[in-house]
Amino acid sequence: MAKTSGLLVIERILRDRQGIWQQVVEDRDLTRLTGQMLVSSVVALAVYGAVLGSFHSVQMALTSAVKLPLLFLVTLAICLPTLYLFNLVFGARLSVRQSLSLVMVALTVTAMLALAFAPISLFFLITANDYGFFKLLNVAILALSALVGLRFLTGGMRVLNEHGLLSPEVKTEARPEIKDNAAPVSPPVPVLVAALAPAEAPAAQQPVPVPGPQARPFPPGTHHPYARPPMAPKPAAPPSMTLLYIWILLFGFVGTQLAWTLRPFFGSPDMKFSLYRQLDGNFYAEIFRTIADLF
Repeated sequence: MAKTSGLLVIERILRDRQGIWQQVVEDRDLTRLTGQMLVSSVVALAVYGAVLGSFHSVQMALTSAVKLPLLFLVTLAICLPTLYLFNLVFGARLSVRQSLSLVMVALTVTAMLALAFAPISLFFLITANDYGFFKLLNVAILALSALVGLRFLTGGMRVLNEHGLLSPEVKTEARPEIKDNAAPVSPPVPVLVAALAPAEAPAAQQPVPVPGPQARPFPPGTHHPYARPPMAPKPAAPPSMTLLYIWILLFGFVGTQLAWTLRPFFGSPDMKFSLYRQLDGNFYAEIFRTIADLF
């Protein structure tokens, strides 16, 4: 296993994805891996949050650098128990460390991809100083980063499913052992009588009709040599995979509502600096209002 630390853990996630999933499957050194992903995610989200808040002032940049990592970590803390209990109810054998590591992979990819977009966001902040456009641009960046991270999450769950960790453990019944010194069991009387009876004369063989050039009979239960073999039905997805998609929607709703609660992140230019705003409306209504103002 390649040893990495800090921000370099994202390189291992992107280059050695199967190695990461195998480490999660084996539940091997996950505490250290989760700590590395936590550090890299917090640093990346703090830098990107500072870019968001720099539209308003230095104070807003500092508070957004704190609030953006807090947004993702609190959302994870709220939703992770639900994912773990979903797995327990439907017989999955994931531990708390495995569930946390799996979600942290998605969070790390999201954070590092957002950090990669930070120079682009900063460029439009300098060249196109428009509050509505800047807000929609960064919401789109965060949404795209989150979608890529969730693809990593679903890919990891499929790997765990292939290793049987999302299905209940099947217990096989032990077969009785046969001892070498056990007394042989004598066959029943009818079998002995049939064995001592004289063999019957073989019946006269009937001539086998030769098929014509067009007739090509095949024995029952066989297929034409050029025919496509029947396709085996695909195995049904375990309930844990279905519940994962439900959990992703739940994570998205909790995250957006929490983001609305922790606002402002950008800071409206016509308002003074404030740590929090009064709770009114919701995130989706604000996005639609901003789109309407632009067009």
